[in-house]
Amino acid sequence: MAEPQPAFQEPDTPDRNAAAHRSTMVSVAVNIVLSIVQIAIGIFSKSQGLISDGIHTLSDLFADFVVLLANKESKKEADEDHQYGHLRYENAASLVLGVLLLIVSVGMLWTAVVKIQAPETIPEVHSIALWVALIALVAKEGLFRYMLAVAERIRSSMLIANAWHARSDAASSLVVALGIIGNLMGYPLFDPIAAFVVGCMVGRMGWKFGWDALHDLMDRAVSPEEFEAIKLTLKETPGVLGLHDMRTRKVGDLIIVDVHLELDGSLTVVEGHKIAQEATARVLREHPVLDVMTHVDPVINGEVKE
Repeated sequence: MAEPQPAFQEPDTPDRNAAAHRSTMVSVAVNIVLSIVQIAIGIFSKSQGLISDGIHTLSDLFADFVVLLANKESKKEADEDHQYGHLRYENAASLVLGVLLLIVSVGMLWTAVVKIQAPETIPEVHSIALWVALIALVAKEGLFRYMLAVAERIRSSMLIANAWHARSDAASSLVVALGIIGNLMGYPLFDPIAAFVVGCMVGRMGWKFGWDALHDLMDRAVSPEEFEAIKLTLKETPGVLGLHDMRTRKVGDLIIVDVHLELDGSLTVVEGHKIAQEATARVLREHPVLDVMTHVDPVINGEVKE
């Protein structure tokens, strides 16, 4: 017999917000130091790739501030104007992060193409640029692993997006390091080519985050797997004979469910209400669901009366 699955438990809101704030402040500190060092050494060593990577890191600072703002706003309680709460600030923040990455990538690609078209203007890079690129690679990979661990623990898609933003930085630093190595070996084109590759990587990541966030803001349903899991939980509630017209939509990292429950038509209103309450409680307990809106349809002589 399969072991019972543990019930879903949403992290406590205060702990969730504190963890999100703490991890983001660590990211801010790391990015401030790295962006200053990368841009300064990039200018000194004449490495376009390192300068591009520094600008990418600098964009992370703006991304971090967007996350801090969204984290503050999303924890506000529901009010008259936002009766489901403010959780969609997280979706909006992910969209902003995606657009930011796209803008940064366009600038990086443009600068790289200009250099590639005029290779005679590409200077020889100083070896110190390689050391800075390698240090940045280690720092960004470490930051990514730390932020992703926190994001997965508190189940925040916004923080996961920001963590992968840091991973894209680590990948870009690797490419930049390879480009600098090529330049030092006598192949000057490697440096702007590295900058171009970094621009493509940043653009791809920005498109993914922006597109996903846009769909969530347009009431995208949950995945088929999550949909079926919620449906099964409802069906297994004692007294529920069936269900239909079930719909889901994302609100931040949580889900809103609308469903018609099919109950025995001979039940009293109180009995039917209790079954619907139990079905709702089971879903809220076992899945990342914010609210379940149920409508009861009676089943009389095997036929559903809507």
